[in-house]
Amino acid sequence: QVQLVESGGGLVQAGGSLRLSCAASGSIGRIISINAMGWYRQAPGKQRELVAALTSGGSTNYADSVKGRFTISRGNAKNTVYMQMNSLKPEDTAVYYCNAESPYGSTWGQGTQVTVSS
Repeated sequence: QVQLVESGGGLVQAGGSLRLSCAASGSIGRIISINAMGWYRQAPGKQRELVAALTSGGSTNYADSVKGRFTISRGNAKNTVYMQMNSLKPEDTAVYYCNAESPYGSTWGQGTQVTVSS
């Protein structure tokens, strides 16, 4: 079993920055088996959408709406993923969820609120 714990959300003015962190914990075997980690977000009344993803091989994928503003990266411990969010816009307001994919299935964090004021 893998657990994901997110941190770093909060309230920021438009144009500001936030850094989200997600740490995976659990059995070493399950953590090693993770082949991709990413961030999704869900705004009120909208479907959850992919924001950014990072594979174990280092490939990244970004939603068009965040390209050039958000950067996903892996920590030295490799069980941690970060997302640096710059030039934030009010439309980035949502609950952000960390996700991990492995042969055992998909794991989600509890979510962290990001609110961008205009």
